[in-house]
Amino acid sequence: MEKLGFVVRKATAGDVEEIRLLAKEAFKMYTENAGITELVPPLEETYEDVKRDIETKEVFVALIDGIIIGSVRIDIKGDNTGYLGRFGVSALYQNNGVGKILMNAVDNTMKELGVTKLYLHTASRMFSLVKFYYGRGFYIESTTKDRGYIRALLCKEYETEKVEVSLDIKYENRAVV
Repeated sequence: MEKLGFVVRKATAGDVEEIRLLAKEAFKMYTENAGITELVPPLEETYEDVKRDIETKEVFVALIDGIIIGSVRIDIKGDNTGYLGRFGVSALYQNNGVGKILMNAVDNTMKELGVTKLYLHTASRMFSLVKFYYGRGFYIESTTKDRGYIRALLCKEYETEKVEVSLDIKYENRAVV
């Protein structure tokens, strides 16, 4: 299998429409695979919604040959937590490491920003997604049926910067006579 070369970067205003279309594609597939019959917000998202997210959240895109093939958005809260949403990879590029590369960018940014916990929701019946998130260090904190299907709230904890204290203790061997 040929190794694909991805670029991951922060989203810009010029990416809005590609991100909107990618989210629509990814979440249409998500609702079909999870058997969700209720309306999922990304399917109704407008250009302005995506533009606002790029201006107010941490938004990353994965590109190949200049085309956006994956994106993710993180809302950073005032309590040093974050909420990950709108994570999607084009069906043509799934299972090629795009999601892992995007999540690496998320992890690095969360650590840089001092985020202690990152949360997300996913359909609990989507074993492949739950497995993917577990492999990235998330665990299920709770479940809810607030949207008509069982959604799992997943959490990933980041270690805060530990300060190492060096105690300079010297031991001397002394014979007691």
